[in-house]
Amino acid sequence: MARLSVALELARQRSGPGASGALERITLESERLNELIGRLLTIAKLESGEDGIEKSAVRLEELISEVAKDAAFEAQSRQCYVAVDISEDLVVMGSASLLRSAIENVIRNGIRYTKEGTHVQITLERDDLTNSAVLTVEDSGPGVPTDALEKIFRPFYRIDDARGRQTGGVGLGLAITERSVLLHGGTIKASNRPQGGLKVEMRLPATAVNIPATPVLAV
Repeated sequence: MARLSVALELARQRSGPGASGALERITLESERLNELIGRLLTIAKLESGEDGIEKSAVRLEELISEVAKDAAFEAQSRQCYVAVDISEDLVVMGSASLLRSAIENVIRNGIRYTKEGTHVQITLERDDLTNSAVLTVEDSGPGVPTDALEKIFRPFYRIDDARGRQTGGVGLGLAITERSVLLHGGTIKASNRPQGGLKVEMRLPATAVNIPATPVLAV
């Protein structure tokens, strides 16, 4: 992929204006391929289990705030916004990069499909009965067919409807999210909201903030 990028840049420099459209298309497809390879490597890493995954104390408030800030910038292009409601800062013992990727995939998914002029709601609260953090992400999009609510977490699964046609993704984002959550001893489920849209709920073993956390790093 690195050599392909170099070759594309050389071709762009040496070609005339008539080739710009084709070169831009090749660049776009190579970027998608590079992203796909990265996601496949992440899936392979998650499928191998906990071996080789370094864990530390991760503050969810800090993590969610950073992801939401980046997502809000992306949402502007669709005249949407991101709302965050955190009732308590909680700590999860795990991989900051994998947790960030898991949360980011769900939030970006919501931004892609929520209706223009609406918002994606992110809520973090504590379930005292199970000592877990409950993170929900809700959008106001078309939702998904009932029989697909569990299937959307399968690798490469795509829905052949409005929700599936709006993106050029290959169906790995939510699969990575599910495996990241399971790796941290948590659970994830999706449901359609009565008023329209999709709700994704992630539950992770967590404690209240009382120990220093490591900086959050992107995948």
